[in-house]
Amino acid sequence: MSDAIDIRAGRRTVELKRPGKELFEGITKRDVAEYYLAVAPVMIPHVRDRPLNLDRYPDGIGKRGLFTQAAPEHFPDFVARATVDKKGGTVTHAVANDAATLVYLAGQAAIALHAWTSRSGMLDRPDRLIIDFDPQVEDFAAIRRAAKQAGDLYRACGLRPFAMLTGSRGIHVVAPLRRTSTFEQVNEVARAMAARLAEEHPDELTTEFRIANRGDRIYVDAGRARYGHTGVAPYSLRAKPGAPAAAPIRWEQLDDEDLRADSFTLRTLPERLDRVGDPWADIGKSARGLTDARRELGLG
Repeated sequence: MSDAIDIRAGRRTVELKRPGKELFEGITKRDVAEYYLAVAPVMIPHVRDRPLNLDRYPDGIGKRGLFTQAAPEHFPDFVARATVDKKGGTVTHAVANDAATLVYLAGQAAIALHAWTSRSGMLDRPDRLIIDFDPQVEDFAAIRRAAKQAGDLYRACGLRPFAMLTGSRGIHVVAPLRRTSTFEQVNEVARAMAARLAEEHPDELTTEFRIANRGDRIYVDAGRARYGHTGVAPYSLRAKPGAPAAAPIRWEQLDDEDLRADSFTLRTLPERLDRVGDPWADIGKSARGLTDARRELGLG
């Protein structure tokens, strides 16, 4: 096994050390780097200028991973950074603004990338509202149904819903936002939406934080609307067998009975993108404010 290879990514050449290192069963670090290179044209617009948390597995997903917020000092200068406030100080995150950065992060065994819902320049003004539907039992038909119920509420609130398979167990329903509201305001709306869904579908959905109290109900998680919280980035891999990926889908695909949270993988998603393109390519054009949502939810 070669100790290092060079991968051309845009205008840069990135050295990939230990390319044959197996990160998943039958899937090497080089495979992961080449996946991120392949999806970079569609992924970069979704993560550009967003602080990232990195889910790293230097010894493969069979070993304990490292969840990294602060960008290590050895990261090269071409990897962009964003310094954000935190309790008691600041933290500087890596930011993926080009294909070379995605390839470099793969070389650092960063399998999954988790992105802020705001961007540099206006870090206090989120441009995404995310509600996550987290199942307690394996019933993806119920997850699809819950996502569609959420879509109805998003529309009643004047928001445009977009769906993403998480690559793990559930679905994220995402609304693009104008950058006119604070995290506190977005969080208030997201929590009220989650509560409305649970009230309207009490036998299927819950906002109960304690797992023991959820029963078989799907957890409606609005927690990603808070400052500093993240959601798995579109097209990010997940640290699970088979290398599933977080995959944006067309809304009507929620009617597909064969759909699963891990329907698309490192092996299959690049070909799908070549064939049908990015279902979220124009998501920014659907950004809305929260005035209608606050009125619908009785928030004043």
